[in-house]
Amino acid sequence: MTDLTLAQASTIATVTLETARGSGAQPLTVVVLDAGGHIKAALREDGSGIARFEIAFGKAWGALGMGISSRGLAARAAKFGGFFTALAAATDGRMVPVPGGVLVKDDHGRIIGAVGVSGDTSDVDETCAVAGVAAAGLAADVEER
Repeated sequence: MTDLTLAQASTIATVTLETARGSGAQPLTVVVLDAGGHIKAALREDGSGIARFEIAFGKAWGALGMGISSRGLAARAAKFGGFFTALAAATDGRMVPVPGGVLVKDDHGRIIGAVGVSGDTSDVDETCAVAGVAAAGLAADVEER
């Protein structure tokens, strides 16, 4: 299995924030996790709110934990509220099922990590994350499934 390298994680985080600045987004926080859920990179822009790290982490962690993007988790949460209430309890509330958490896949389609972004609208967060993943030469999975 390919591991997410520190260089790739750093590229993801840096380009995510560069994309945000280029598009006039609000200040962001980005968290990049490896396949085991460990933090490989985290950056918080000046002016990004104090809860943004936890939200970005929760978007990435939830996507990684369930094997689908946080956009997909949001779609499922809307349909299966009871399950997501139980899931929140089982994970001590770590999951944040709103767009902005994307899976990171290698060139064989294997999940090697996830990135979560928080600070602007969820769609802007997700767009910036996808740009960061692409800049690292990897594939971002944002499918709802």
